[in-house]
Amino acid sequence: MNINSRPNPRPWPNRKKQTNKSAIFLCSLSLLAVFFVFIFFITYSEIPKSIFSISAFSGSVQFPQCRSHTLTRTLLGQRFLWYAPHSGFSNQLSEFKNAVLMAGILNRTLIIPPVMDHHAIALGSCPKFRVLSSSQLRASVWNHTIDLLRTNRYVSMADIVDISSLVSSSVVRVIDMRYFVSLLCGVELETLCSSGLVEQSQGYESLEQCGYLLSGVRGNVDKCLYGVEEDCRTTVWTYKNGDSSDGKLDSFQPDEKLKKKKKKKSISYVRRRRDVYKSFGHGTKAESAAILAFGSLFTAPYKGSELYIDIRKSSSSVPEVKSLVEKVDFLPFVREIMRAGNKFASETIKEPFLCAQLRLLDGQFKNHRESTFMGLNEKLESLSLKNQGPVHVFVMTDLPESNWTGTYLGDLSKNSTNFKLHFLKEQDEVVVQTEEKVGSAGHGHKFGSIPMSLDSIKKMEKHCSPRKVSNVQLYVEEAVCSCASLGLVGTTGSTIAESVEMMRKFNACSTS
Repeated sequence: MNINSRPNPRPWPNRKKQTNKSAIFLCSLSLLAVFFVFIFFITYSEIPKSIFSISAFSGSVQFPQCRSHTLTRTLLGQRFLWYAPHSGFSNQLSEFKNAVLMAGILNRTLIIPPVMDHHAIALGSCPKFRVLSSSQLRASVWNHTIDLLRTNRYVSMADIVDISSLVSSSVVRVIDMRYFVSLLCGVELETLCSSGLVEQSQGYESLEQCGYLLSGVRGNVDKCLYGVEEDCRTTVWTYKNGDSSDGKLDSFQPDEKLKKKKKKKSISYVRRRRDVYKSFGHGTKAESAAILAFGSLFTAPYKGSELYIDIRKSSSSVPEVKSLVEKVDFLPFVREIMRAGNKFASETIKEPFLCAQLRLLDGQFKNHRESTFMGLNEKLESLSLKNQGPVHVFVMTDLPESNWTGTYLGDLSKNSTNFKLHFLKEQDEVVVQTEEKVGSAGHGHKFGSIPMSLDSIKKMEKHCSPRKVSNVQLYVEEAVCSCASLGLVGTTGSTIAESVEMMRKFNACSTS
C-alpha cells in the first residue's frame, strides 16, 4: 500500500481549519497542564516530607562515625543491635521482646526504639512472600524516628513498657536510641530533639550520614555496621536446635500458585531454618561489627511454622534462653498506665465486668464482624443467666460510637435493663491525665548501659520530652481489661487480644 496516496483528499481550506483547531487544542492542553502543575505545586508543599530521601541517594558516602577511635571513645567499645519496628503497637511490643532475645543471645546492647505511629511503617505479608526489604524498613524507620523527634512526639518503648526487671537483673544491656544517635552521630540532644534542623547545617548533615549508615542502603561497613538482609521469605531464625537443623528446609514454603506467580517475575524463595548464633555470633563476620541491624523482628505461628523467629521452643533445653524467655514473656505497662486502668475499673465501673475487645474495622477483621458479635452475644447470654441485674461490659473497639447504630453494639447500648456499657474516649480525664503523667515521667531516660552525664540527662529532660503521647487510650483500655473479673471476649487473631490475655495471665491488675 502506498501510504502517500489518500482517497478523497480534503481541499486546502479545510486543512487550514483543521490546523487552527489543532492549534487551539494544543493551546488549551498547555494551559490545562500549567494549571495541574500549579495545583500539584500547592498540594506538594502541604505533603509532609521525610528529612532524608535515603532510597533515592546514589552518591558515595563516607562514614566518619565508623572510625575506630570514634566508636571506641563514644560508645565505650560496646556492640549494639537495632531493628525496624512496624505496624501497630502490639506488633511493635512483640518485636521488642524478640529483640531482647536476639540481643541476649548475641551479647549485644539493645537500642531501644521509639513507638512508631500506628501503621506508619508497614511490613507487608509474610504468608504471601510480599514484604519490604530489611534496608527499606530501616530507612523508613529512620525517617519516621527523625520526624518524631522534630515534632516532639518521640516516645520510647521504655516510656510505655516497664523494662526495669530486664535491666536490674542484667538480662540485657540497653541504650535509648536518642542518646545512641547523639553519641554516634555527634549531634547534641538539644539539636537532635528540635524542629530547627535546617539543610546544610552540621547537625542535618551528620544525621543524614547516620541515616545512610544505619539503614544499610549503602551496604555493610567493615567493623561498623552489618545489615541483616534475610527476611521472612527466606529464613526462620532458630537457636541451638541441633547441628543437623541449621540450613534445613522449613515446613512452610510458597505454594504452587505463588511459585507460578513469582516465577513470571524471575523471583524464587526457599525458606530455611538457620541458627542465629552461628550466623551472627562468635567467629562470624557479623560479630566484629559494632552495630548489627535487623529489619523486622515480628513473628507469628502460621501453618505449623513460625513466620520468622522460632527461638522460644529452645528454652526448655537451653537454660540461658529459658531465663530470657521467662523475663520477656510478660512486660507490663509502666505504673502510670496500670494505675489508671485499675482506678477506672474500681472507681468508675465499680462492679464485676466483662471486657469486650472488638476489632471491627482494620484489615481482615472487618470481614468477620458478625462472627465477632456472635461470640460476644453467647458470652453475655451465659452471664445473664448467672447474674442478677445488668451485666457490666467494658467495650474497647475501633468502631466509633457514632457508627454503633444498626449493629449489635447499638442494640446492647439501648438495652440498659440487662446491660451496662462502659468505654473510654480520648478526651476523658483519666486518659488526658495519664498522658501527662507518662510524658513527664520519662522512664526511657532512666535506663542505659552507657551512663549519661548530668548535663545529658538535663538536656534529655528539657528538649526530648514529648509534648504529646499517642495511643494512651489504647494502653489504659488494655489495663482496664486486665481487671475484668467476668472474663474477656477478644477478637480472634488480634494481637491486642493476645496482649490482654497475657496481662490477665500474670494478674497485672492486682500487682499494679
